[in-house]
Amino acid sequence: MKGLSWLGIVRLGLVQAAIGALTVLMTTTLNRIMVVEYHLAVTVPAALVAWHYAVQLTRARWGHGSDGGQRTPWIVGGMALLAAGALLATLATTWSRTSPAAAVGLAVVAFTLVGVGVGAAGTSLLALLAGAVAPARRPAAAAIAWVMLIVGFVVTTAVVGRLLDPFTPTRLLTIVAGVGATAIAVTAGALIGVERGVAAESAPRVPFLTALRGIADDPAARHFTLFIAVSMVAYSTQELIVEPMAGLLFGMSPGESTRLASLQHGGALIGMVAVGLGGTLFARSRGWLRATTVAGCVGAAAALALLAAAAAGTGVPLRPAVAALGFACGVFTVGAVGSMMALAGGGGPGREGVRMGVWGAAQAIAFAVGGFAGAAGVDLGRRVAAPETAFAIVFGIEALLFLVAAALALRAVQPVVTLQPARG
Repeated sequence: MKGLSWLGIVRLGLVQAAIGALTVLMTTTLNRIMVVEYHLAVTVPAALVAWHYAVQLTRARWGHGSDGGQRTPWIVGGMALLAAGALLATLATTWSRTSPAAAVGLAVVAFTLVGVGVGAAGTSLLALLAGAVAPARRPAAAAIAWVMLIVGFVVTTAVVGRLLDPFTPTRLLTIVAGVGATAIAVTAGALIGVERGVAAESAPRVPFLTALRGIADDPAARHFTLFIAVSMVAYSTQELIVEPMAGLLFGMSPGESTRLASLQHGGALIGMVAVGLGGTLFARSRGWLRATTVAGCVGAAAALALLAAAAAGTGVPLRPAVAALGFACGVFTVGAVGSMMALAGGGGPGREGVRMGVWGAAQAIAFAVGGFAGAAGVDLGRRVAAPETAFAIVFGIEALLFLVAAALALRAVQPVVTLQPARG
């Protein structure tokens, strides 16, 4: 097989950055504006985000569809749907005071488009990476792809955080429209000629249900699916409540809380780069991926304990706790994604899309459960206790979930020999 060059891998990483740029606006900035500026319950944006994750249960079907030919149309088309959904979701938010019924209806349609777009573009992109990257380059390709995703988070939240103050609905719509147009242009430009330069192995087409049964019959794939589900519930529980907490408990403006999200993603970026460099130094270590994954889960649990203490008003500084959480999640992500890339080809050539889709669906439902449970827990806690106590309890529960995920990783992430980097 003729694999992607390093330049080709980086170009696909740019597509990951474009996906991240749009999704981070939906899960952080828009979420905070609904709660703080428009005075909606935390569960309202949480339910919408949970719905967009539920829609992504179709990831396996999109991945299987892209297994049958060129993946580029699935990626570009998915990105266009994602951008359209993001703009409609923003418009719905601005209607929430004057036309609440219309706003809810439009928001449901918008987040459906966001879910389909992320599922089609993200799954097909990861399948292209898994199938077109030479085995010796897969660990590095996984690190590059996720570093670029975090770069999309960091750059977008940093820039939007500065452009958004002073907040106005018109300013918000203009910013989201600009980010969407940029994401589509970057995606189309990055994918030009990439698949033509890769000689992939052909495989006979099999029915969708047959492909799913093949995954269910693979013990390694089953164990890894369970690990993905539990770890991503832990990962996502804090996603929709950190920025509202920053506004409600620490008095931060929309721009300041968006920059806080940038700090978290910046920590994740540093963690990914550190683990990527360490993986190069210890390339022959059989247990490197498993050790990295477990360490990331344990580190995230410790950082969440600090975040709970900060929310409770104990004097623990907020920003270092958020940065530490980002760093630990970055370490965990590289280990988990590196394992996913290696396992994606376990079903043979031409099966990467459906396998990535199954794990993407597990991640999506976990994100839906975790994000909604975190927000609902805060809303429920605020009814019976002080807001500080409610946030602290939710962060504490999330820390315990990460410890459970660390235990599961000891079995799910198998020790493998990481191949030496390819030349060229």
